[in-house]
Order: sequence, then structure tokens, then C-alpha cells
Amino acid sequence: MLPRAIGPRGLGSKVDLRIGAFRIAGTPMHSPTRLLLALGAAFCFAGLARAADISGKWQSQFDSQVGVQKYVYTFKVDGEKLTGTAEGERSDGKSSVAIEQGKVTKDGIFFVEKLDFQGNDLVIEYTGKMAGDNEIHFTRKVGDFATEEIVAKRVVSK
Repeated sequence: MLPRAIGPRGLGSKVDLRIGAFRIAGTPMHSPTRLLLALGAAFCFAGLARAADISGKWQSQFDSQVGVQKYVYTFKVDGEKLTGTAEGERSDGKSSVAIEQGKVTKDGIFFVEKLDFQGNDLVIEYTGKMAGDNEIHFTRKVGDFATEEIVAKRVVSK
């Protein structure tokens, strides 16, 4: 039964409203305010649980076993699916490859970069987490050779 604006004892009588596990009690004039506050808080917390939007360009520069590497990652997110490119610059040249097996969830970011390095196929796995709105901290596993911790920073348009 829904509460009435004027209860059985007249204006200002108490209302006890239950919606699932939530209980809203008080005078009828205060109950709608409490309900709106509770719904607003629920929507805010639901937004926090969604995956971060990492769409756009990100840059990273780091030292590795083959020297300094500079990367530009271009990400596109569709739900939990991550696509895009990884463009790398090393002492031996440049590469541009499509990101494979990309996934973005509330728990993190994962993708694979497959490239031809000096005539050999090389699989690089990235696992990362957002650090604020403009940084991603990645663990970069380069085949069975090396594991590197890198930071990618969002390219902000001016």
C-alpha cells in the first residue's frame, strides 16, 4: 500500500514505506526528499562501478632492454571491448600495430600488441589500471624476455 499525503490521523502523520530492502519512515512531506536522496546516491555509486572511458590518445616513454621507447596508443572503447593501435618508436625503427584481445572492465585494462621485432614474432601483453583521469599504470610483459612497469598519459587537446 502506498502512503497517503494525509494519513489516517490527519496531516503530518507518520509514514512507513518499504521498497525492497530500503525503509523510508517519517512524515509524508519528508519521505519524497529522502527517496530522491537515496536514488541520487545509488546512481552516483553505480557510475563509479563502470569501466573507465580511456578512449583517445595516450603517450608513454620508457627505458627498456632495447633502449628508450616512445609509444602513442590510440584507444576506442565499446562497452568492455577495447580496440585501437599501438605506435612505437625505437632505435631500430617504428611500428604501428592493431591492438588485439582488448578488454576494459571496472577492474582494469588488458590488450595484446603483436609485432615483428628483428624478424621475430613478439607478443607483448599489457595489464593496467587507471590512476586518476589522465594516467594508466601498465605492466608490460614482453614475451618471455622482460616485464616492465610503464605509465601512459592522456594526450589532452589544446
